[in-house]
Formats: sequence, C-alpha cells, structure tokens
Amino acid sequence: MQRYEPPKPVFAPYVRGKRPAYGFSPSQVLVLGFALIIFLGGFLLSTPVASRSGLGTRFLDALFTSTSAVCVTGLVVVDTHDNFSLLGQLVIITLIQVGGLGFMTMATLIYLLMGKKINLKERLLMQEALNSMSVQGVVRLARHVLFATFLIEGIGGVILSLRFIPEMGLAKGIYYGFFHAISAFCNAGFDLFGGFRGITGYVEDPVVTLTISTLIILGGLGFTVIAETYRFREIKRFSLHTRLVWLMTIALVIIGSVSVFLLELNNPKTLGILSWSGKLLASYFQGVTPRTAGYNTLAILDLRPATQFFMVILMFIGASPGSTGGGIKTTTLATLLAAVWSMRNGKIDVGIMERRIPPDNVYKAIGIAVLSGLLVMMVTMLLTISENANFLALLFEATSAFGTVGLTMGLTPNLSDFGRILIALTMFAGRVGPLTLAVALNNGEPSKIRYPEERVMVG
Repeated sequence: MQRYEPPKPVFAPYVRGKRPAYGFSPSQVLVLGFALIIFLGGFLLSTPVASRSGLGTRFLDALFTSTSAVCVTGLVVVDTHDNFSLLGQLVIITLIQVGGLGFMTMATLIYLLMGKKINLKERLLMQEALNSMSVQGVVRLARHVLFATFLIEGIGGVILSLRFIPEMGLAKGIYYGFFHAISAFCNAGFDLFGGFRGITGYVEDPVVTLTISTLIILGGLGFTVIAETYRFREIKRFSLHTRLVWLMTIALVIIGSVSVFLLELNNPKTLGILSWSGKLLASYFQGVTPRTAGYNTLAILDLRPATQFFMVILMFIGASPGSTGGGIKTTTLATLLAAVWSMRNGKIDVGIMERRIPPDNVYKAIGIAVLSGLLVMMVTMLLTISENANFLALLFEATSAFGTVGLTMGLTPNLSDFGRILIALTMFAGRVGPLTLAVALNNGEPSKIRYPEERVMVG
C-alpha cells in the first residue's frame, strides 16, 4: 500500500520574502534588478558621447550618477548640465523614471504594450516592488501607477514648460519643463541649471516653487494612496493606511515649513534678504523638499545649524510606502508613535484611529527604524574617517543618501573615492530599503522554534 502524501500548495514556491527552491526570492530579484540597471546606466554615462566634452566621464563618477538617478536621490559629484551631453541627460532622466516607478512597473508597461500575459511569479515581484499588501489586483494597481505617473508628470511638465519657454525658447523650455517635472515627481532632485545651483534662482517664483513642491508631495504619497484618493467618491471611506499617510504628510509639511520660517527669518544669507512672499514660499519649499526630494531654493550651506539638523530629522523620516521617496516612511513613524502612546497608557495592543495595528506591523516598524538608524550612524562614522568636513555636514550627507533626498551641504563633489563608493552604497540601501536588503541577503528558512519566555529588565 502506497503512503498518501498531500499535494503541495501551488503558491508554495512563491511565498513573499521566501527563497524559492529553483530561483530567487522577490526581494533578491528587486535588489539584483536595481543593481543591474545601475551598472548599465554607469556604463552608458561613462561613454564619450554622453559627456559634454566628448572625453567621457570617469567610471566611478558615472556609476555614482547612475546610482543617484536609479535610486532617485539627486546627489551628484559632477554637475548634470555642465558635464553631460543631451544624450547623457536623456539617459539620466530615463534612469530616474525607471528608478522612480520601479523596474517591475516598467516591465509591466512593456508586457501590456506587447499584450503578454503576466504570470504569478511576475505578479509576486510586482507585489514586492509596489509594496502591496496582496497579490490580488496588483496588475490593476500597476496600470493605475503608470496612468497616474504619466498624467501628473504631463500636467507638471506643461505648467513648467509654459514658465520656461518665454525665458529659454520653445524647444529648451519644453525640455527643461518635462525634465524637471519627471525629476520632481520621482523625488530625484536632478536639475539642468548648472554650477550645482539647484533651483535657487527661482526662490521667489511661485509657478516653479509651487509646481515642483506639489509634484514632490504627490510623488511622496505613494501610488496606493493616490489611487484610493482618486476613487474616494466610489469607496466612501479611506483605509487606515491612506488616512495615516495624509495625516503625517500634512503634519510634517506644516511643521517643516513653520520651523524653517522661524529658524531662518532673521538669517541675512537666506530668508532675511527676501520679500515676505518670498520668505513664505522659500519656507514652504524647504519644509517640503527634505522629504526625499533633493531640490532647494535656499543654499543649504547658508542655513543655520539648527535648521540643517532639523532637515536631517525630516530626511530620515522621508516619504510614504509605495512612493518614489525614501526614508523610514511616514507610516513607520506613525506606528512607532502609536506604540509609544499605547505603552504610556498601559495598553497591550497598539491602536490608532480606532483600529488595532497587528504585532508584525509594529515589529517591522521597529526593525526598519533600528536598521536605518544603525546604517546612518555607521556611514557617518566611516565618513568621519575618510572625509575632511565637520560632523554635521557628514551626518547630513549620510542621512540624505539613506533617505534618497539629494540635499547636501556642499560635500558631495569633494568626496574621496572611498566616500563616493560609501555614499553610492548608502543610496542603494536607502532605495531598496534596509529591511528588504536584509531579507534578500538571508538565505535561511524562518525558524519554527519557540523558546521558553523569560523577562528582562529594560529602560
């Protein structure tokens, strides 16, 4: 008599976060995919035709630029306008678009255009890439992501083009308009104005300032939140995730803007020389941009140390899950604050907005915050060894790289080769996420052993 063995589940080889017996886990595919695109971009940017001089760009500098573009950061060791030709700039904006949407979303676009069916393995990769809670409806979400991205970037590109055309001419104005719209929505922070100036020349321009800041906020909300907000009349009620994202985003923008205004009001190098409308616009923009955007209308080096340190905090928090931004994410912060509040009130369950947060969500938030903090501290310590700069500038640089922000106190172009490699690796870790990277590097199976419980003294 033959022994009966129950059939294995169809989905067993593709459990999220688990390494299949015959391939890579979704986390590993995402990490390897981003790495492959970065090296391809670095090779293209190092070629002579991609440089303005025709002599090519040193491979390490090209690889750094490619990493910054794919990881939608904006830190640059060579100026985008001054160093790269039109072809090089087009490569950069393509890398930004791929990095902002994620290569699996771009692959979905190709599949849809070719009429190819998307199988289960590809759907699970999309689930990991889009940070979706379920594989169900992930293709529809990808369609919404593509539609929303091209629509928002298109509207932003038209508005900026209309502003730039009278100043630059038709062709250049349209090119600059759409380049900066894509860069802003993807929270990349690359600009074409030369001299490492950013968009400081438009500090009092409401069209440029408000358009770019709006694109930054929309890109940092997350595609799930954008889709749910668009469908509000149909669904009638937001999910807890969407409510938290909107609450934290609005709160951080207000706190950031007011703090910059109060700290910099009497600084003669920043807000002190601007009109009152310029002070409000600049404060608002600098309150928005540390949330992984990378654009600046005020010179970061001229800000007061208190403002610079406050921006480090905003950069560490970052944008929201499933967005084009980095950082530990707004919902992670909200979950941690809710856990602290519940502990303060003596509650076992972590609750917020009349909902209970599952323990695994709380553990994940703690893990992300701890790993991210350790990463920033380690990178900052290594930079103190290799670079000749003050501690705040090094902490600012490390946090900016981790949060895929792109703001700098002028340190990036002066980094040593070791510093460039270290910051590039930090940008990569910040884009894929320290927890995803840790899972991708873990080849073991989850432990099923439960040990006896025993308390330890903490606090």
